[in-house]
Amino acid sequence: MAAAALLRSAVSCRGGAAWGLRLSPDPRRRFTHGAGRPGGDNASSRTWTCFPLAERAVLRVRGTDSSSFLSGLLTNELPPPGPGYGSAPPPTRAIYAHFLNVQGRTLYDVILYRFPTAGVEAAPGFFLECDISVADALHKHLLFYRIRRKVEVEACPELGVWAVLPSTPSAQETQPLQEKTEGSAILVADPRTACMGWRLLSPRESLALHLVPNGQHGDLRDYHRHRYQQGVPEGVQDLPPGGALPLESNLDFMNGVSFSKGCYIGQELTARTHHMGVIRKRLFPVQLCGPLPAAGIASGASVLTKSGKAAGKFRASEGDLGLALLYTEKITGPLHIKTSDHGHVSLTANVPDWWPKATK
Repeated sequence: MAAAALLRSAVSCRGGAAWGLRLSPDPRRRFTHGAGRPGGDNASSRTWTCFPLAERAVLRVRGTDSSSFLSGLLTNELPPPGPGYGSAPPPTRAIYAHFLNVQGRTLYDVILYRFPTAGVEAAPGFFLECDISVADALHKHLLFYRIRRKVEVEACPELGVWAVLPSTPSAQETQPLQEKTEGSAILVADPRTACMGWRLLSPRESLALHLVPNGQHGDLRDYHRHRYQQGVPEGVQDLPPGGALPLESNLDFMNGVSFSKGCYIGQELTARTHHMGVIRKRLFPVQLCGPLPAAGIASGASVLTKSGKAAGKFRASEGDLGLALLYTEKITGPLHIKTSDHGHVSLTANVPDWWPKATK
C-alpha cells in the first residue's frame, strides 16, 4: 500500500518534480529516425521536428452558445478569450480535455483550440482535435446534445494536425517558437505537458513548415515512441471509448480536468474519485524486453507479477515502448505478459519525470 499512498492527493503540475521511483530517459532526445526531407539539409542542422498526424481530425464548433455548450460536456475549463492588442484578435489558446459518458468513462480525448475572432460582439469559435476514427461519432455526440442552442458543428477536412518536437535539447533557446496564428493556421504549446512540445493546425504543408523555422519532417513512429516514453495517451487505441477512466488515464496530470468548474456529463464519478484521494491504477509507460511476437501484443493482454498475480492490462505500443494500466503498488516488481506461443515478454514500468511530486 506504500505506492498507493504516494498517489494520494497528487496535484497537477506542469513540469513538476520526479516521483523518485524509476525515471524515464531524457525527453529532450533528438529525433533522427527517418528525419529530414529527400534532398534537404542534414538533420543535424534542424532545430525542430514536425510530425504530420494523419490519424487526427478537426471539428469546428462555433456560435453564440458554443462556450456554455462545450463547458457542459468537457472535463476542463474552456480557455478564456484573452485580451487583444489594438485591432488584432486575441491570441489562440488551447486546453486538453475528455468527453465522458454518463458513467464517467472517457469517450473521446481532445485538444480544444479557441481560435481568434475579431470584434467584441463576435461569437466564440473552437476547433476540436480528435482521433480520426471517432470524428463522426464525436460529431453526432455534439449534435445530440446541442438541442436548441445556437451552435454550429462541422468537420474541417482541410485542416491538418502536426506535432512539433525539439530536435535538440536547446531548441527553445536557440530557435524559440511562439504561439501564433497566420490565416487559418494555428501554432500553440501542447497543453498536456511541456515535454510534448507544440501543436500545429495548418491547411497546407508549406504553411506548416513556414510557421516552424528551421523545421524538418519526422517519422511518425518516432512521435509515438516519444509519446509512449513520456506516458502520454492519445486516441482510441490508448483510451478505449467507454473503457478508460479519466483519472486512471492521468487526466489530472495532463492539465485535462478542473475540479472547480460547473457541472458536466460524467462529473460525479471523477469528482468523487478525486476527493477520496485514492487511485489504485494508473496508465504507466512501459518498456518491453525480449523478442516480441510477430503480431505484437494484443490490447487488453493481462500483465502479471512474477508469482502470476494480476498487475494490470496492456494497452498499446510502438516497438518496445508502450502503455499499460497497472496497479500502482505492483509497478516496482518484475512484470511479464504471456504470449500466444506459450512464451512471455518482460516489461518494466517507468514513472515519467514530468509527473507531479506526490505527497503522502
